[in-house]
Amino acid sequence: MVEESTWVEVLGRRLRLTNLGKVLYPEAGFTKGEVIDYYVRVAPVLLPYLAGRPLTLRRFPDGVVGGSFFEKNVSRHAPEWVRTVRVPTPGSSRGAEFADFVVVDDLATLVWVANLAALELHVPQWRVGRRGEVRVPDLLVFDLDPGAPAGVVECCGVALRLRELLAADGLVAFVKSSGSKGLQLYVSVSVSGPELTSRYARAVAERLARECPGEVVSVMAKARRVGKVFIDWSQNNPAKTTVAAYSLRAREWPWVSAPLRWSEVAGCRVPEDVLFTAGEVVERVGEVGDLFAGLASGVGRLPGDVG
Repeated sequence: MVEESTWVEVLGRRLRLTNLGKVLYPEAGFTKGEVIDYYVRVAPVLLPYLAGRPLTLRRFPDGVVGGSFFEKNVSRHAPEWVRTVRVPTPGSSRGAEFADFVVVDDLATLVWVANLAALELHVPQWRVGRRGEVRVPDLLVFDLDPGAPAGVVECCGVALRLRELLAADGLVAFVKSSGSKGLQLYVSVSVSGPELTSRYARAVAERLARECPGEVVSVMAKARRVGKVFIDWSQNNPAKTTVAAYSLRAREWPWVSAPLRWSEVAGCRVPEDVLFTAGEVVERVGEVGDLFAGLASGVGRLPGDVG
């Protein structure tokens, strides 16, 4: 029987874990203790995609069938050793000029975050420096969002075509499930300005929408998405975040935003071909390691960026 609370030591940090037996995914019977255990098990592959990036938490204190909220400002109960960074937040819905974000660089901070029932971990496509300075984006992302009756199977077809376009520009794309109904493609880049990734992503999305008008749309209007795949290029806006690789998602089951093989994308016939639960992801990592491992080493330059 799982204890409701306990003290643990992680990397020399003392943490009190609470409500461990609370079921956060009712359909799967998946508890808060299992959420924390999942994040501990995948920490070696997850932490590289959180490190140095201001973290936005999506918290579900009463589980996925209860209410949720996004949290940017660090909890006032945070231990003093939790690293934070103050980042400007222009356009904030609350009118705040800045927020003090958590930066998850180590296992102790990850466990502390998981204990907050922060099921989903969202990060920007840029990092902060050691003194908190905001750096230019180092990632380019395409978020493929299907409009019913299209689904993840249709996203896979679009992802393959998108991969070809990127390869023609000398860019190497990696792909992961959104952990929901879509896919996300990532490219490691070196750019001379913060606006260049968004500009390039928009041009690519609009090109593919012109070439495949019956399958792809590059505008956000939901009425235009019916039966098509929306390529959301706007995720490259420095003010936006995308769910991190290996993050849980708040769905009926503890699905994960899991890195995929391109062969899995090409062979996808039903959603289950590219959807994996927490337990399955732990097994996959044990068998094949981190399928995103080559992302950081394949740094590309965007066409026309000579800075």
